Amino acid sequence: MSDPRRTPARLVPLTDHHVAGMLSIFNRHIAEGFAAYPDTPVNEDTIAALLRQIGDFPSVAVETEEDVLIGFGFLRPYSPVATFAHTAQSTIFLDPDHTGAGIGRRVLRRLEDEAEGHGITRILAHISSRNPGSLAFHAKHGFVECGRFPGIGRKWGKPFDVVWMVKTLADGTAPP
Repeated sequence: MSDPRRTPARLVPLTDHHVAGMLSIFNRHIAEGFAAYPDTPVNEDTIAALLRQIGDFPSVAVETEEDVLIGFGFLRPYSPVATFAHTAQSTIFLDPDHTGAGIGRRVLRRLEDEAEGHGITRILAHISSRNPGSLAFHAKHGFVECGRFPGIGRKWGKPFDVVWMVKTLADGTAPP
């Protein structure tokens, strides 16, 4: 049997065409762990609302050679206030069967490359403290913890912190 993590994958623009695949991946994360915060499945309206938040910010879909969506990532505005226009919030979800093969790194790199063209110098991520894989992934790729809200989430009766991480891109300057 072949290893699904070794499936050739291509990065393509994320579009409305991907809503059903995004829903499947997101709902799997809801059911299997703490990567997605809801504790019950969401519907296509939730995914469509996320896509509307992206606007013209960078986004990417990961497809197999058979056009099956196995991941997606996007940046969205952190705030609608103009003084935060250089800051984006990231979201990356991969089908759990396709992690550990460098796809997340490729998605993040693409988002970062496109972010710089949009004048984005900071990328924020908020992650459940019960998602050690995502915390490690972000730390490995240059994100640092910048805030933590202890115990503000509860899923399946288990409390979790929301951990905020930030990455300053190459042309950003460190805050004072």
